[in-house]
Amino acid sequence: MVVLLGPGVLGTLRTEGGFLPGGPECTVATTDAVVGLDRSEAKLATTAVALAARGVEAPDTSGIDDAVLRQLADGPADDAGPTLSCRGSAATDLPVEQLTATGLTPRAEQVRSELTEVFGDQSLGGFAPGGVGQGHGGDSTHYDGRAIDVFFRPVTEENRREGWMLAHWLVAHAEDLDIQYVIFDDRFWSAHLPRGQWHRYDAPAPANEILRHLDHVHVDVLGGDAD
Repeated sequence: MVVLLGPGVLGTLRTEGGFLPGGPECTVATTDAVVGLDRSEAKLATTAVALAARGVEAPDTSGIDDAVLRQLADGPADDAGPTLSCRGSAATDLPVEQLTATGLTPRAEQVRSELTEVFGDQSLGGFAPGGVGQGHGGDSTHYDGRAIDVFFRPVTEENRREGWMLAHWLVAHAEDLDIQYVIFDDRFWSAHLPRGQWHRYDAPAPANEILRHLDHVHVDVLGGDAD
């Protein structure tokens, strides 16, 4: 069920950075209102706009507000920033996984596989056969094979728009794919924050395009619990 939230609610969501109690699982901020979606609608909408952008036949979205689809496809005027967010939900009963031949854990490999199916071949990094041991922060999930970087270079408005299209798709599918963090364009989303919404990402020095995640979307998956 789609729920339209008026300008007053829009202001509340933006100032408090979260969802109202009992509100929709996901929201899309259009020009005129915040539109509430359930998670299946968010997954359908983000997949449909991604496939349409590739010129691939998209699934039927007749039950979703056209303004939502336009917003997800085009991004806000002059600023392709975050538009969609969903409540965080981090599973706590997952097993710890080892690297596969690709250098990713099975959960991360599933993200890579499904991402490629929807968005086509992408410029990927942050993992390698046998794993990676340098090039990231000391406690980076890249070293565990749990993280993937999807590059959108150079940093342009068009690449930002495409990066946000992918980032929104990851957030909409986060519960199914056990995604933990999505970071892009000075913002991050976390499955550990049940109120959802995007938050400002404070990059470490020297805070360049790479460290600020302006040129790539970072996605990592939950690590699981040791027995």
